[in-house]
Amino acid sequence: MYILLCIDDTDSIDSRGTGTLAEIIANTIESSGWGKRYAVTRHQLLLHKDIPYTSHNSSMCFGAEIEAKYLQNIIDYTVDFLQRESEPESDPGLCVVVVDYLKDNKKLIDFGYKAKRVVLTKENAYDLAKELKIHLSEHGGTGQGIIGALAGAGLRLSGNDGWFKGSHKIKTSDNIIKVSELCSYNNIDKVRSVEGRYLEDDEMIALGNLVKTVLVEGEFVLLVDEVNEESCGVKWKTCSKQQLRKYEEMKFNVVHK
Repeated sequence: MYILLCIDDTDSIDSRGTGTLAEIIANTIESSGWGKRYAVTRHQLLLHKDIPYTSHNSSMCFGAEIEAKYLQNIIDYTVDFLQRESEPESDPGLCVVVVDYLKDNKKLIDFGYKAKRVVLTKENAYDLAKELKIHLSEHGGTGQGIIGALAGAGLRLSGNDGWFKGSHKIKTSDNIIKVSELCSYNNIDKVRSVEGRYLEDDEMIALGNLVKTVLVEGEFVLLVDEVNEESCGVKWKTCSKQQLRKYEEMKFNVVHK
């Protein structure tokens, strides 16, 4: 069976980030023989004065293909792990979705997008989780993290939100590379401009300080932006983290209040 596991609000300013904890959980699923893990994605939620968060109010989610008999093992392990590893001042939440059994994908996805635009409550989250038979649990503090955990699972399920944790280390002699060569690397499926045009295989890309993929139509997509002055036949450059954040705000209308 295929599951989505999402956690939110586990950290403090000085602690290991939620993304690091998600990686540990994902790796444990594989090392324990419970299943095969997939990449972790970060999902940006609403930034609002009424929502407590550490730095950017984002949740971390990954998928895993598991045997049904190990589902409870995974939940039990993750609950124990969050209780041990989350910071005392955090409000951690856990969501585990068995996608095979989900009767209404749209409701979960809609909840995810709504969490990017309006302030939601724990009651909203628990009501939907109960309706869709999704595991949702809080593990310290106010438990507000359940909202982001459920939302992150919905956004990952959409296949069109978030960026993948980590970045690619690609070295060339002049920091210039063809699209076809880029797409030969693991976890880079396509290259696309921030305006939405997919680049051709023979187009050239200048590598910036960050080579990071985002989730678009269920694929690992590298975003590039047009450079001001074309040089040596290169008119595209990989996006910086600031540009990726701007892209998220532009595409999904994340608002700051």
